[in-house]
Amino acid sequence: MTHLNQHYVNGQWLEPHSDQYHEVINPATESVQASVVLGNEDDASRAIAAAKDAFPDYARWGREQRVDLLANISDVYKKRLPEVAAAISSEMGAPLKNLAQPAQAGAMLSQLKITRQVLENFDFYQDQRSTRVQREPIGVVGMITPWNWPIHQIGCKVIPALAAGCTMVLKPSEYAPLSAHVFADILHQAGVPAGVFNLVDGDGPTVGAMLASHPDIDFVSFTGSTRAGVQVSIGAAPTVKKVALELGGKSANIILEDANFEKAVKGGMASMLMNTGQNCNAPSRMLVPREKLAEAEAIASAAASKAVIGDPQQSSTTMGPLANAAQFQKVQGLIQQGIDEGATLVCGGPGKPDGVGPGYFVKPTVFSHVTNQMTIAREEIFGPVLCIIPYDSEEQAIATANDTPYGLSGYVSSENAERAQAVADQLRCGNVHVNGAPGDFNAPFGGYKQSGLGREWGQHGFEEYLETKAVFAANPK
Repeated sequence: MTHLNQHYVNGQWLEPHSDQYHEVINPATESVQASVVLGNEDDASRAIAAAKDAFPDYARWGREQRVDLLANISDVYKKRLPEVAAAISSEMGAPLKNLAQPAQAGAMLSQLKITRQVLENFDFYQDQRSTRVQREPIGVVGMITPWNWPIHQIGCKVIPALAAGCTMVLKPSEYAPLSAHVFADILHQAGVPAGVFNLVDGDGPTVGAMLASHPDIDFVSFTGSTRAGVQVSIGAAPTVKKVALELGGKSANIILEDANFEKAVKGGMASMLMNTGQNCNAPSRMLVPREKLAEAEAIASAAASKAVIGDPQQSSTTMGPLANAAQFQKVQGLIQQGIDEGATLVCGGPGKPDGVGPGYFVKPTVFSHVTNQMTIAREEIFGPVLCIIPYDSEEQAIATANDTPYGLSGYVSSENAERAQAVADQLRCGNVHVNGAPGDFNAPFGGYKQSGLGREWGQHGFEEYLETKAVFAANPK
């Protein structure tokens, strides 16, 4: 892979001002596979200036020009999708054939297709008598993306920004920067004009803070932890810029007594194992009727035992390692805390699974008899750890589900569609999956409370990158 020690600024791969190297560790082997240069404030300023200079021309591009650009990007991306998937798998551990290629890398194509359709049909001008209300690109966007879905989260920001006519500076996670570098090269190959898209590697306290606070950034879009999102908001406040935050979650999965119980519990456990549990919308709190607690334990444990843990490059692997050493230590610590606080360990637990060598591998873990006040029920673990919480009534289940500082996703299972909808209506979260329904990239994605601000995906995500202007017209005399 080329250009790893350079930043992409103003249509060129440039030498950074900084000389601070950061090693990229393959989480399946714990070996160094590459390094990038963490930018400093001069690197961030150079990229911001390039985006600012490019904005006036790119903002005037017509709809058809931008539609054609998205089509070009899609064509180039399809050809290089295996390269993107390989980078994702090696940088953060997603199984190549079962996750990195079809879902992690593949999601970008969905974002391109749907955003292109939104752009083709969007009404930028609405006339109201003598007043015209028009939507315009918001300006220069600072983008800060995470390591758990590295290219998908980049796509959620870069693609609607390009469609809206914005210019941008991206800071990918320093833990998973390889796929971002491939993507920058794809954009260059597809003909994105110089300065419209810029990439600067860096850490949060330096480059991330610059993107949040710089007066020439008009909008900062951040995906990551709630703690870091608070810092982004604080940094952005003095310049009164727009902020979008896609943050953490502790989503409740309410399985009602009339649900297809085995299917619902198996599905909930499978969702917890996907991406090794490193999903902000993971159904990490499974709420079940108290009389069915033992049954839920048995089904979840059996489902966890079917995970094929190992080398992400092997086609049989269904669960790879956690993405980095810090995450491994966090998950191990929270598993031990669950034991210490009195939760019942059904399966899994501290330590690595049997039969694995190096790598940040963890055991699929199920806790039962969890109370909603335990640390493992309050904090986002971000690993394959399921907490089963018993309830005595539907009302109690709903109250427990809402008793969290987060509000990203919710899950409801019931054989009665009207009942499931009624429960979904009472959940304080940004999206609800009923009876195992998958997400929809046409729909808005985002959270309530400390799960964030703003929305991504589809038309709602596109509109985040637009400003609203009213033009009051009077006939000349």
